Amino acid sequence: MEKKYKTGNLRSALWLLSLTTVLFAPVVSSIDDKCAACKAVAVELEIGLSNEKPKDDLDMRYRLNSKGQREGKVIDYRVSELRVVDLLDGLCDKMQDYMLEELDSGKEEWIKVRDWDSLKTDKQAAKAHSKAISTFCGRLLEETEDELSERIKVGSIQVGGVSKVLCQDLTKYCISLGNSKRIDDGEL
Repeated sequence: MEKKYKTGNLRSALWLLSLTTVLFAPVVSSIDDKCAACKAVAVELEIGLSNEKPKDDLDMRYRLNSKGQREGKVIDYRVSELRVVDLLDGLCDKMQDYMLEELDSGKEEWIKVRDWDSLKTDKQAAKAHSKAISTFCGRLLEETEDELSERIKVGSIQVGGVSKVLCQDLTKYCISLGNSKRIDDGEL
């Protein structure tokens, strides 16, 4: 008798898991408009760039030579790995503040939610979308990490140009398929 009870609970749990997967997997597992999602990530990275405070150079002179003088080098913060980490760390967590909104034209757009409590749309669906874009952001950064880091360090990523670099040059998400014409140049 105890075995039937456990099997019944297992069946119920599997049924609930299947239902949840069927209902929410399409939202979480895929982003239809990768260009729009990439642009939302670019907006958040631009916010990070524009809020950057000037920082001192990194003093890596920890060793003393035989004369008691410090040896090593001083690294400019703007070209350091630390700056890249400061900009990208937590970026995808911030994407959980975004949701997908349908515009009057029928087109969808990622918007930043200021107050989840005052949201008038389906909050559960909005939260699922926010998790989807956060996951998308993680994959995006994983795919572009080396090139993006290098471009940040050499200074080729500036406020106003993140979308072009990230969504056109590195990922090609915002390039028209019909021809080689680039769309939405520099617009966020």
